[in-house]
Amino acid sequence: MRPQPCPTNDALEEDRQSLPAWIYRDPEFLAAEHEAVFRPSWQIICHLSDIPTQGSYHTLDFLGETLFVVRGQDNIPRAFYNVCRHRAARLLDGSTGNCGSRVVCPYHAWTYALDGSLIGLPDRESFSYLDRATHGLVPLDLEVYRGFIFVRMAGDGPSVAEMMAPYDHELAHYRLEDLVPLGRVTLRERAVNWKNIGDNYSDALHIRVAHPGLTRLFGKAYGVESRDWVDKMWGALLDEPSSLRSERMYQTYLPDVAHLPPDRKRLWSYYKLWPNIAFDVYPDQVDFMQSIPLSPTKTIIREIAYVLPDARREMRAVRYLNWRINRLVSLEDKALIERVQHGMASRSYTTGPLGDGEVSLKSFGRRMRDLIPAARLHTAPAPGWSL
Repeated sequence: MRPQPCPTNDALEEDRQSLPAWIYRDPEFLAAEHEAVFRPSWQIICHLSDIPTQGSYHTLDFLGETLFVVRGQDNIPRAFYNVCRHRAARLLDGSTGNCGSRVVCPYHAWTYALDGSLIGLPDRESFSYLDRATHGLVPLDLEVYRGFIFVRMAGDGPSVAEMMAPYDHELAHYRLEDLVPLGRVTLRERAVNWKNIGDNYSDALHIRVAHPGLTRLFGKAYGVESRDWVDKMWGALLDEPSSLRSERMYQTYLPDVAHLPPDRKRLWSYYKLWPNIAFDVYPDQVDFMQSIPLSPTKTIIREIAYVLPDARREMRAVRYLNWRINRLVSLEDKALIERVQHGMASRSYTTGPLGDGEVSLKSFGRRMRDLIPAARLHTAPAPGWSL
């Protein structure tokens, strides 16, 4: 391994400080994030099991765009902007559906094959000049990582597989490719900046303070570490029965999952993928959570659970108990991040000190400052700084 240069004193000092409060409420900074952070990032749309047959599609509303992935007649998933090339009409409606063997615009009936090519348009004679080969649907980069479908609007950075590589050997145990949805995608609005949600997710220090249920389940043994593109948190279920019935029942009735190694049969693991996607990986199910900014102080949390087919009564019971436990955790987190967002509006607060163990917040801060140097400023610059 090549020796790395020693960080400067300025870099060390910067690493010990949180990101400044103004970037959690500033419209111009969010606009800069759209271009520097989100458009070049991989965003999850769904799992392959969500588009099971030819013509099945799933949509995603993101940064003012509607994107969709559709399974082709060759069974290959492809992703496109949900916009007709003629007059920009939205093509597919709803979050999911099946369009059959082609995508037909409801405005003027321009027709596209499932590979995105333009194959038909009425009044063809009046478009004699048109090169149909250049007027297919606008594609998106697409990657399938262990059954999950990701898309990217711009950029040429690392693949999802490359980003997840430090933990791929762990995820391999969970047979993610074989998952099926449990329920449907839900959308939960939060009156906070999207970064506050991610900061809280990767923060291990607040678990013992603000999540008594998780403390009863894990005790003090809750771990956190950070790699280049992924944060990981984890806790193993204690043998000591919880004092709360739903938690105690989960501990008691969680059945053996034969394909998991012994050290993972009672382990809850959390993986946060840059910049806004999280996977909660349990022995009984796998959830993803995606934070989608609507404004500087409003975010949609998009989430769904996936499971392996398992008809055991115990497994059905613990999946319900999992939901009960984590519904309370979610409400606790909602209160926490709203407290933080409110405090970030105070003139008394600029940045806060970070402890040695807050490795995920430090890693996130470094990347944000590299991508948008204005994040190094403790107070907001004059409007127009990003031009």
